[in-house]
Amino acid sequence: MKKYLSVILAIIAWFAVLTQYYLMIENRVTSISETTIRFFSFFTILTNAMVAFYYTLAIIKPTTAIIQKAGTVTAITVYITVVGLVYQIVLRPLWHPEGLQKIVDELLHAVVPLMVIMYWYLYEQKSSVNYKQIPKWLIYPLLYLIYILIRGALSGFYPYPFMHVQKIGLLKVLINSFFLLILFSGLSAIFIRAGKFIKYK
Repeated sequence: MKKYLSVILAIIAWFAVLTQYYLMIENRVTSISETTIRFFSFFTILTNAMVAFYYTLAIIKPTTAIIQKAGTVTAITVYITVVGLVYQIVLRPLWHPEGLQKIVDELLHAVVPLMVIMYWYLYEQKSSVNYKQIPKWLIYPLLYLIYILIRGALSGFYPYPFMHVQKIGLLKVLINSFFLLILFSGLSAIFIRAGKFIKYK
């Protein structure tokens, strides 16, 4: 069952990411190179790609250290859960995709997050995950924040409205970023606590 779920997750995540890239290229308003850079500027894309790579590796080389390490699945689950929550709460009301784009949106922001949470529930080594790992898990979103702020300052492109310095100002972006980091930290603690509760229930 574990391997089958990994296969399904890898297929869905790869399909969603690659199809989203195709759709962006087809509807691009800039060059292919600039569109590609923008594509990889979305936290949603990077995190779903992370899911795709992780579960592909879990299928091909399940004994690899990163696959075996307790906490890796929890970290990925936190990242993809944030993707889902931010989309459902903040971004969904802002646009209304149709056709293939709507399907891909649901895969990226709902189906994959829910399936990763299910995988975490079933297979993470919950008793071995601890709160000391949280600072390491925050490195990824922090590096992402630095990247989009630098990239935005140079290009004028910001992937999300709540990170658009030119429209809402740097102070507001930093405040939004602070609350997002609180969300990452809080969800991390919740998953760790829930994992221990489930383990010993």
